[in-house]
Amino acid sequence: MIQTVPAVDIDHISKAFRRYKQKPTSLKARVTKRKLEAEEFRALDDISFRIQPGTAVGLIGPTGSGKTTLLKIIAGVLRPTAGTVTTHGRIAALLELGAGFHQELTGRENVYLNASILGLSKKDTDKVFDAIVDFAELDDFIDTQVKFYSSGMFVRLGFAVAVHVDPEVFLIDEVLAVGDEGFQQKCLRRVTQFKDEGRTIVFVTHVVDQVRQICSEAVMLKQGVMHAAGPADDVVREYRRLLLQKDVSYSMQKETGDVTIAGVTLLDDTGAASQRFDPGEALTVQVDLDPVTPVDDPVVSLTLHDQHNIYMYGWDTAESGVDLGRLGLPARVRFRLDALPYTSGKYWVTVAVTSRDKSVMHALEEQRHTFEVPPISANPPVAYIHTSVEVEEL
Repeated sequence: MIQTVPAVDIDHISKAFRRYKQKPTSLKARVTKRKLEAEEFRALDDISFRIQPGTAVGLIGPTGSGKTTLLKIIAGVLRPTAGTVTTHGRIAALLELGAGFHQELTGRENVYLNASILGLSKKDTDKVFDAIVDFAELDDFIDTQVKFYSSGMFVRLGFAVAVHVDPEVFLIDEVLAVGDEGFQQKCLRRVTQFKDEGRTIVFVTHVVDQVRQICSEAVMLKQGVMHAAGPADDVVREYRRLLLQKDVSYSMQKETGDVTIAGVTLLDDTGAASQRFDPGEALTVQVDLDPVTPVDDPVVSLTLHDQHNIYMYGWDTAESGVDLGRLGLPARVRFRLDALPYTSGKYWVTVAVTSRDKSVMHALEEQRHTFEVPPISANPPVAYIHTSVEVEEL
């Protein structure tokens, strides 16, 4: 049996930084740092996993979990305190904004500089230069110094160079969150194309729906430790559960299973099932419950997260003054949101059945149901506020 050599082999990686408790008060102290108190901060602690060639892997986790640090170690930008990383094939890394760009050089000069750093000769760069500029959509600015570029223009140029150096391993950090949505979608299509071509992708993002869309596997970090690894759907579900417990104070216990959520349906104002709602439109979340055994005083709750996993809204039957009493027979609970305040985006619905003090989780469906709100305009505002206009002759 032929064994495949991993594209990336992460073997017991740890990374520690020194964190100083006070600021230096002199130039000598700033240089020597001898008299300053410091403590060791472990950004990564004994991380091990392998990425096979042609695999798209998502790195997810809360802010400060060590995702970007690990990506920089894979890229060779940082050295680990302990452990080793072995890679096979040309690596293209799209890390923090503007990395590898010289502020005083033009976009054209930076394309050649960046491409040479990634291993392309000038002759090879000449062949792909026009394609890079075309992809970045920077024809009118390619001979402008990049110090005058916006953050979106930085991302365009950096991504365009990275995808045209023919990488075998492509590392992508959160920078895709910068820039207009149209270019983000263009970048994601190219990443998907890379995946289909059998290239290896390591993808760091807070938009975990993109991980499910692009990646077959995922690794979740939490406070520098590997918390979960495996199929992307499973790891994303665990991450959503972690966020849900943090946002709405759900119990860390697993479901007891004495109540089954038999169905969740999203209804529009006509009572029809839908997954698309206009700003200001009413939304009803219909929850069908089927108790396995009678349950005393359960509370049914509803929460909404946006596509960036930000907690947007939560409500439950107790807050509405609804008492379910002793639940022994199938029941239907409807939450009616009279007017959606959102102007655009994708939203995830979570439904749970808990005890009144939330110490017992009877049943949970975490973010399995989604709906979309189309943008109200080309530049949608943060919130939808119903506004009427009157005109009066004076």
